[in-house]
Amino acid sequence: MSSLEDLHDDVDSRIVSTARGVIEREARALSGVPAQIGPDFAQIVQAVLALEGKVVTTGTGTSGIMAERLAHLLAVSGTPAFYLPCLDALHGGMGAISASDYVIAFSKGGRSDELIQLTSRLVARGVHVLAVTEKPDSPFAAAASTVVRLRTDPVDADPGGLIAMGSTLVVGAWGDALAATLMRLRDHSWEDVVDIHPGGYVGVQHELPEDQGLDS
Repeated sequence: MSSLEDLHDDVDSRIVSTARGVIEREARALSGVPAQIGPDFAQIVQAVLALEGKVVTTGTGTSGIMAERLAHLLAVSGTPAFYLPCLDALHGGMGAISASDYVIAFSKGGRSDELIQLTSRLVARGVHVLAVTEKPDSPFAAAASTVVRLRTDPVDADPGGLIAMGSTLVVGAWGDALAATLMRLRDHSWEDVVDIHPGGYVGVQHELPEDQGLDS
């Protein structure tokens, strides 16, 4: 019985150690994001503020999920935005995008044939496409109007360098910074947030913070 208990304890220890290791690697990857925010980020913010149209986000796979998340957060925080799945765009949906819009497209590796085709076609139609990728020398980046490189360090924050886990947090943090910065510059208030978010917990709030709490 004692040996079985020891074996059980050893398995539990390995489970806990594995889980902690995953989180620690992801935390290190996130800690490297602030240093990647520079003048190009300020230029993106200025471009979005000057828009006559909307921000449109797109991507495929996990990158598409993060693109959808960003569109929602931008809209909630005062920047009109919507998510257009890449494949839907290639089946006629790109007709919803005009030259007055600003497209933010996500692809970690920059090798998605569908996204490359969509980006090329949008740029040819006069639409500004920002490529957010870890591979600035990829075909996707080459097809875009401008490029932001987001690095995930350590590389194994994505298990095997293949499964997008840590890299999605990096992209999410970058997008959060974009949405929150635009919110502050637009003076989008908590009252505004509640007004467009009547459902759920947010919609029933009456005692709101005095400021946005976004200062460093």
